[in-house]
Amino acid sequence: MPRILIIDDEKQIRLFLRVSLKAQGYEVIEAATAEEGLAALALHTPDLLILDLGLPDQDGQEALKALREWSQVPVIVLSVRSDEAGKVRALDAGANDYVTKPFGIQELLARIRNLTRPLHASAGETVTKLQVGALQLDPLAHQVNLAGQNIKLTPKEFAVLKSLMTHPGRVFTQTFLLREHWGPTHTEDSQYLRVLIGRLRSKLGDDPTQPSLIATEPGVGYRLLIQDEI
Repeated sequence: MPRILIIDDEKQIRLFLRVSLKAQGYEVIEAATAEEGLAALALHTPDLLILDLGLPDQDGQEALKALREWSQVPVIVLSVRSDEAGKVRALDAGANDYVTKPFGIQELLARIRNLTRPLHASAGETVTKLQVGALQLDPLAHQVNLAGQNIKLTPKEFAVLKSLMTHPGRVFTQTFLLREHWGPTHTEDSQYLRVLIGRLRSKLGDDPTQPSLIATEPGVGYRLLIQDEI
């Protein structure tokens, strides 16, 4: 099972996570400060990092920026800060996901499973098709299939859906998606993305009020739901 590093100064949170994660078979390493955590990251090379933003020696946002200079380990930010601007900053700084305290352990475990799934791929396996539940995307054939039915998408719709499906469960900020698919001059044109996501949902038969495929993180961005969350 993957090795998980927890950087959080709250002993009760670390204890809760340690017991819960070990019960699922994960190996757990703990640190109470950013300095200890970054040292543990370099020493133990964990498969996933759970990072609290309210650390005593360094702001978690700064710690995230520092580790992203040399590590691409998947990071789940765990924080009491629920403001949208803080979430966007963390995600743009390189976090893969963001969970707000208090949280449910089953939700966190689902996010962990999603981010560590690539570790279980067969050696030498080449993935040409992306699949999440009944939704399948073939990059080579440029086709999307949902429950056996072909879905016709525009090139831009296909590209955005491919981004979401490449990392299901991960939150993609509006800024990232706009920069990636419309260019750096359109990072403020959020209406382009809203309209496109609306068309995607319509074509995929996804109800925005009770989504089963594409979830909106208000003020932050979008993510493709994983089966554990539906």
